[in-house]
Amino acid sequence: MKLTGNTIFITGGGSGIGRGLAEALHKRGNKVIIAGRRLDRLRETTGANPGMLAVELDISSPQSIETVARQLISDHPDLNVLINNAGIMLPDGADGVVDDAILTSTVTTNLLGPVRMTSALIEHLKSKEGAVIANVTSVLGFVPLALAAVYSATKAALHSYTLSQRYLLKHAGVSLIEIAPPWVRTELMNSSEEERAMPLDEFIAGAMEQLGSGVNEVLVGQAPDMRANPGPNEHAWVNQFNDLFANPG
Repeated sequence: MKLTGNTIFITGGGSGIGRGLAEALHKRGNKVIIAGRRLDRLRETTGANPGMLAVELDISSPQSIETVARQLISDHPDLNVLINNAGIMLPDGADGVVDDAILTSTVTTNLLGPVRMTSALIEHLKSKEGAVIANVTSVLGFVPLALAAVYSATKAALHSYTLSQRYLLKHAGVSLIEIAPPWVRTELMNSSEEERAMPLDEFIAGAMEQLGSGVNEVLVGQAPDMRANPGPNEHAWVNQFNDLFANPG
């Protein structure tokens, strides 16, 4: 992916990894439009980054997605990069009765959201030089966190969907990039002050370096090892990883 001269739309761009990517790309002279449901976060981010733009988007709503996509194509016809970053993460209790509201909102936001957002913009992106779709998944798609089983499953599904997209679009001039963060200090699961998590600025620096190198998968910190885990013996690390959270002391 080229790191300058793009027009970039980032969902969930008002906080966390989305904001970090937005600010890093904005500093490199790209036109960056962020989106999200929390207008206060969007205003805070654009206020701190003069020239950055924002649009309200409910990624769980097909109507909102279609409305925003039409607006983007009309207002920013040079749009050539979509970063599907918006997501939610809540504990879901897969060992008992799963709260249906958590199940539905997690799947709708984390999986249906990026699928629908891409679908709404894909024909436009096919017409643009240097077009890129970047899907933000997670290392938990490869080594699931049992207490957030639904979240982990949505990220595994988005990884699979990205593989299919990459294959189908390989001759259409649209590059597919998967960004699979490790545990990063963000608001997800109240990890902003978590010492075991990777500092956000370190993750963004590593992610930007890899994005500029032309890789299909952005894997920073411990992510490469976790990405390599799936296979016949994958449960050894799954057990060890989850034991750390079950017995943090």
